[in-house]
Amino acid sequence: MSRNLGSTDLKRLHREWRRKADGRLALVLDSVATPANVGSILRTAAAMRVDDVWICGQTAGPDVGATKKTALGSERFLAFHEVEEPAAAIADARAAGYRVVGVELAEGARPIHEVVLTGAVCLVVGHEERGLAKATLDAVDELAFVPQLGRIGSLNVATAAAIALYEARRQGWPSSPP
Repeated sequence: MSRNLGSTDLKRLHREWRRKADGRLALVLDSVATPANVGSILRTAAAMRVDDVWICGQTAGPDVGATKKTALGSERFLAFHEVEEPAAAIADARAAGYRVVGVELAEGARPIHEVVLTGAVCLVVGHEERGLAKATLDAVDELAFVPQLGRIGSLNVATAAAIALYEARRQGWPSSPP
């Protein structure tokens, strides 16, 4: 018979996975404008143990009310870097030792599960309607997309970021549960 895990069981379970997860993970938010999307991304980033988050362009900051409401306090577990231009954020990420992968439906992008996301990886996501800026597309090391089977043309940026962050962590996890 199964039961939901209590808080002690959850802490134990997550601690076991943390011990087995290696690699560093970072994010660049390139003009993600909607505070609820930013908050959702930050909450997922904290859950996936993202080390660095670059906020750039027209991105709603972590201190915006609607961002904070959706993030539910998870922003306190993240290290933020605010820069104006995405290219500067990408240069900072490279200087910090990250390989930079843009998540975008674009020419030359490969299915995300085919892109190596182990080691130190920084994922870049963009504006809700326009996606990654042309300069950002040109600056990343590689492009990945989330394959979709239905008739919807694209995913919400927070959903795409969550899938990409999970895939990056999944690639570094053991093949069977601890």
